[in-house]
Amino acid sequence: MATLYIEGFSGMSGDMFLGALAGLTDSYDELRDLPKLLSLDDAEIKITQVDKNGIVCQHVSVVDLNEQRTKHDDNHDHHHHHGHSHGHSHEKGHPHGHSHRHLSDINKIIDHASIEDGAKAIAKAIFLIIGQSESKIHNIPLEKIHFHEVSGVDSIIDIVGCSMLLHKLDIEKSYATAVCTGYGFVDTQHGKLPVPAPATADILTGIPCYAGEEAGERVTPTGAAILKYLDPDFDVPVLITKKTVYGPGSKDFIAPNVLRLSICEVGEKRAQDYILETNIDDMSYEFLGNDFQEGLFAHGADDFHYNPIHMKKGRPGILLSCSVAGDRMQQLSDYILESTSTIGVRSYPIEKNKLHRESKKFQTTYGEVQVKIATTPSGAKRAKIEFDDLRRLSKEVGKPIVFLQNELMKIIDEHLVNH
Repeated sequence: MATLYIEGFSGMSGDMFLGALAGLTDSYDELRDLPKLLSLDDAEIKITQVDKNGIVCQHVSVVDLNEQRTKHDDNHDHHHHHGHSHGHSHEKGHPHGHSHRHLSDINKIIDHASIEDGAKAIAKAIFLIIGQSESKIHNIPLEKIHFHEVSGVDSIIDIVGCSMLLHKLDIEKSYATAVCTGYGFVDTQHGKLPVPAPATADILTGIPCYAGEEAGERVTPTGAAILKYLDPDFDVPVLITKKTVYGPGSKDFIAPNVLRLSICEVGEKRAQDYILETNIDDMSYEFLGNDFQEGLFAHGADDFHYNPIHMKKGRPGILLSCSVAGDRMQQLSDYILESTSTIGVRSYPIEKNKLHRESKKFQTTYGEVQVKIATTPSGAKRAKIEFDDLRRLSKEVGKPIVFLQNELMKIIDEHLVNH
């Protein structure tokens, strides 16, 4: 199983996904046989090396042989003035009688393909995502939708090819950055539509997007549907990259028109600590004594301190600052709001560089004490006796706390040196 990281900073399309996934799986040669596996004899795969702003990568494109033949026939007739009709229906966006397929037609092609069942399931799921959006936008039942933009051999091969490679990668988890959609208008079967096109925009519902700085369509329905199928998490953790590839698009923009895919491992996530702060100026400081302070620790505070401050209108006050782990921040904040007169608590994340610490019990001639031992980066040891133990022993043996601290630290320091 693999973890996939998707960076759509230049948008995404089916051919961009196909090129990048082929690079991740080293499957360029395997893709050349895909039209035969789908029994689509009117298509072939073309793989060319391109340079996108200095990023050299392999562009995988699907050539519709019917369109090439028709263009050749049109040019032949034009030059020789045959003057007879070809009988083709020249639909906008799909010239020369391209037959729009229903979802059931596409599923039949997938069912009869010589590919693994897992790849078939992925391909059907991606086409279903597109079909559901088209059905919603055009208010037509799913089974009656004509796939105007994605029913040609190019889109079918793009989606099935990506499905084969995703099945091969066995993706366990996906992460992604926000998607650049572009802006402006695009010509479609239905006329001029805004970018992203309505079906694409519907597929991208719930996915973080931004327009970018350059007009043009950056995300196609196919690219959006593949991303939607992968269901990535946009809260990206620490990732360790194992392999990175680029899938180029056919268009050129100011920025490199590439989709970057990476196989990664999830690194160890550093626990986030926070500082909670609040200003207090309208309650007796007696209420902020030992009981309240013990409550701070009980509700998650790692440490805290007070600072005297001057507030508006010259009022004296106290700034309470507490450090707390992220998973206990809400609990501590609620305690402060319940236990003080403040009406708000501020929070902000912090980074800590902490020494390794451990706590040990030492048996001495005066009794047992708890000692905190910290290890510095150089390996040196620093020890501190818990004050509560010193205070307890002072009462038990009738010796001043300072005397006990000095005497016991000699014993403890000697122990640390020898061990």
